[in-house]
Amino acid sequence: MKRPTRTGSKYATPEGARRLRAELDELWLVERPAVTRAVTEAAAQGDRSENAEYIYGKRRLREIDRRVRFLRERLDGLKVVSQAPADKGRVFFGAWVTIEREGGAKRRHRIVGPDEFDREPGYISMDSPLGLALLGKRVGDALEIALPAGVLRAELVAIDYE
Repeated sequence: MKRPTRTGSKYATPEGARRLRAELDELWLVERPAVTRAVTEAAAQGDRSENAEYIYGKRRLREIDRRVRFLRERLDGLKVVSQAPADKGRVFFGAWVTIEREGGAKRRHRIVGPDEFDREPGYISMDSPLGLALLGKRVGDALEIALPAGVLRAELVAIDYE
């Protein structure tokens, strides 16, 4: 189960918002009722202090409830960005960007919200060091970003909004 502590900007792509809603629906409408039934059945077996199914079920219910609270709070204030900005020559949320590192290696990334960056290859959070450095940049702008592995030097070579 995902940790419910992820915070950050409250932006999401339409796909990211759908995934969060689908996860909430799955937990609340499918998984929680099933675990509740299992806990009820385990409780009916008698001594709860040594009943592993009961203990595990109660723990799982707490995890589900914690994640459901987190998802409801995230979705409550979430701003879904579904349109490209008027100025498509700058990097904003949802942009696909191509950067060229020193040495000529190119990488393509999409700037997404903190709830989405680990869902697809190439997705980076707008709150990450690279995401923050890219926001507002134009093609041709140089980037110099301090990362744990060292300084990343690159140039922004393409921006598009699919």
